[in-house]
Amino acid sequence: MDLLLWITIGFILIGFVTLTSMKRGMESKLAFIKANMEDEESSTKAKSIIWWIVSTTAWGIMSMILIVWCFHNHFG
Repeated sequence: MDLLLWITIGFILIGFVTLTSMKRGMESKLAFIKANMEDEESSTKAKSIIWWIVSTTAWGIMSMILIVWCFHNHFG
């Protein structure tokens, strides 16, 4: 098989496993923020949640680009 296909599959699987393992931690941080709105620690936890959302979005976009590139190399 093509190396690009293996890179794409590995990137998607490793990213998915990482994101799902971090999901529970982000949910607990969100619950802490909802309970303690005025705390300074809530601000740092909110920043970490925002960065998690940004990185999840970047992972999704990069996965789509790799899939399109892989199809383009095989069928284009």
